[in-house]
Amino acid sequence: MSRVIPSSELILNNQGGVYHLGLQPEMVADTIIVVGDPDRVPKVSAHFDRLEFQKANRELVTHTGSIGSKRLSVISSGMGTDNVELLLTELDALVNINLETRKVKRRLTSLKIIRIGTSGCLQKDIPLDALLVSKAALGLDNLMSFYERNTSQSCAVVENKVQRLLGLSFKPYFAESSKVLFGWFEQELHHGVTITSPGFYGPQGREIRLPLKMKGMLEKLAEIETSYGRFTNFEMETAAYYALGALLGHQMVSLNALIANRAHGTFSKNHEKTVNTLIQKVITKLTES
Repeated sequence: MSRVIPSSELILNNQGGVYHLGLQPEMVADTIIVVGDPDRVPKVSAHFDRLEFQKANRELVTHTGSIGSKRLSVISSGMGTDNVELLLTELDALVNINLETRKVKRRLTSLKIIRIGTSGCLQKDIPLDALLVSKAALGLDNLMSFYERNTSQSCAVVENKVQRLLGLSFKPYFAESSKVLFGWFEQELHHGVTITSPGFYGPQGREIRLPLKMKGMLEKLAEIETSYGRFTNFEMETAAYYALGALLGHQMVSLNALIANRAHGTFSKNHEKTVNTLIQKVITKLTES
């Protein structure tokens, strides 16, 4: 018998919506584009033929509408894996928990979630402003230490290798994209393995005023080969999306505009144009699929 989830664990607002997103089940589509920046939400929904509603709470902004007969939502997460955990947990609750009885539904829904983001590239041969789809991702934060999770042998090999190489006191986590969604973009975009960090500066090897503990981290990671490909880029969300998405049974893929090249020390002069190109590619693919 399904347990009743206490109101202190899954908090609902006065309108019966999930607490942080402020959404009710009918407000979210089964296909969702997620972005980090709230200001990027209207840039995506501008492609919709029809907009049903808009909702905003802090950095969490949601627009739901349609292109032709295809219903879509676009939602901003803010930055970091902590926000990703909040977003995915509440999205899952909207489709897989009866919010009135507070019980998990017998028939579960698998969402299609496509992340559009920006990141810095590690590899010299990938050009600035390239677009990349992540086949897998490595999390350098401790989020998944709080969840029961079985790791495949191929993922465990990468986790152990990186832990030894960087001398980490904790084990990083490694997770794959949805094979189906990855296949949508594999032929058109660069692909590789994304590194998800718990910060933008030190955790991504940027030294401003504070000295770094892990000297040469970027160079070491750039040289590693995995069965999923080489490490290609740094950002702050993808690994959490992949690991939690897999546990919850949702299809997840992450796409990045590579607006910095860390190996060359360069930054894009047209990064907004690059992001808009990526948005257009995703919209085109979703309307074709």
